[in-house]
Amino acid sequence: MATMNSSSNPEEQEGLESIFMQKRILRKEVRKTLKSMDPSLRSHEDNVIQNIVLEAPWFKSSRRLCVYISCSALREVDTSKLLSEFLQTPAKDDNMEMRKKLYVPRVEDKNSHMRMFHISSTDDLIANSMNILEPTPVDADGNEREDVMRANEPVDLFLLPGLAFDRSGRRLGRGGGYYDTFLKKYKELAKERNWEQPLLVALSYSLQIMDEAIPVTPKDMLVDALVSPSGVIPISPAALDRMQL
Repeated sequence: MATMNSSSNPEEQEGLESIFMQKRILRKEVRKTLKSMDPSLRSHEDNVIQNIVLEAPWFKSSRRLCVYISCSALREVDTSKLLSEFLQTPAKDDNMEMRKKLYVPRVEDKNSHMRMFHISSTDDLIANSMNILEPTPVDADGNEREDVMRANEPVDLFLLPGLAFDRSGRRLGRGGGYYDTFLKKYKELAKERNWEQPLLVALSYSLQIMDEAIPVTPKDMLVDALVSPSGVIPISPAALDRMQL
């Protein structure tokens, strides 16, 4: 759960506490709605969303990606088809430069500390204490996996989960702050190295897109675009530019 800065003045603290309360209420409502979602509808939307991503020019042109591994119990939009696509599809003519490089998350502790490791096979994943698949820190040969924060080349695209979103790019997470913390650090790294900033794209069921504005704090990262069963919703100038056909 996010904590308030002790140096904040009383008015700022009161404002932040109000936002945190609004978030807790919205999380409860969205979780309830997701829980009651018809399984066949959910499966249909999972397939439609993943097919939209797979066919998108901005996805096809991406070479280095960070993608979350979906958890059915958390009712996240499925990413298994996406993961299979670039873990099982060999590069044409064995051209390794054309193969996409994939990084997936590993939660390190309960203090919003998450890392993204490179994997090349689903065999690189093991279930954690919550039964969510994560990469092991070392591979089968005992070598350390490449951490995306230490990679020599920039990530083109992040595919992100969330509980709710609005059409201005605001994202409601689950309260741990893992993605907001990680994305802030990665964007700072990209800026330091004069890399193009990655495109932050959230995958969303239809019912997760809110008509009203989602409450956010200054620490909350905005997404560049949403992908729902209705299609792609570009939001930021970067998304409008890179997602044009």
